[in-house]
Amino acid sequence: MERRYRLSRSRDFDAVYRRGWSVSTRFLTLHWFPRESDEEGVPRLGLAVPKGVGTAVTRNRIKRQLRAAWQELADTVPAGRDYVLAARPGIVEPAQARGHDWIVHEVAVVLGKAAA
Repeated sequence: MERRYRLSRSRDFDAVYRRGWSVSTRFLTLHWFPRESDEEGVPRLGLAVPKGVGTAVTRNRIKRQLRAAWQELADTVPAGRDYVLAARPGIVEPAQARGHDWIVHEVAVVLGKAAA
């Protein structure tokens, strides 16, 4: 995923959290906010993996896995929105045990809930 398709500024995250919607599963929370200025633009993603998830190494691993899963599902993500995908504590053990396909499935489930 190219950097320009990522949320990186605190104010972008705040806009998604404050003015957007969210859905959750046991392991992930997806926040999203439609961009009025760019309704057909490429969706942008921000990742939030709090310290409660684990050490810095663990959090970075989860971020890489979530980015890869998001990119794999990019064709199904509605355009013109900003997203923040937040990992919840407890995601590390099943992610390690079940692997990449499980992460992709979990991201797809939360995206499906957002589309409904």
